[in-house]
Amino acid sequence: MSVIERVLNSRRAHLERLTPVEALRAQRDGALLVDTRPVVNRAAEGEIPGALVIDRNVLEWRLDPTSPDRVPEADTPDLHVVLFCNEGYASSLAAVQLQELGLARATDLVGGFRAWREAGLPVTEPARERAPVSAS
Repeated sequence: MSVIERVLNSRRAHLERLTPVEALRAQRDGALLVDTRPVVNRAAEGEIPGALVIDRNVLEWRLDPTSPDRVPEADTPDLHVVLFCNEGYASSLAAVQLQELGLARATDLVGGFRAWREAGLPVTEPARERAPVSAS
């Protein structure tokens, strides 16, 4: 087993990770779903309706309730945050970092966006480039 696999397993022991169906239920109950995927993935694969997009490199600053750079939704350390990335690896590490900031209810989505989509849950269609119109 690689070092990163050991680290990931150790960090995940601190999370109550959610399946896609559980994450949808949590969202409907007021949890904040946060998409940390790069724009290229969102454009190619679509998005989860209602999810807040926050780039991974500014995640902690945007979700720390004490940060002057926080998003309006991050107004309490009791906020239930469910992070997701493509497949659920980077989001696990990020969720533990949010817990270390005091967001005790931070967690992530098992399998990430791709598991959500495979479960048949709501997604927006990806942006498709239009074929060029040829002049006749």
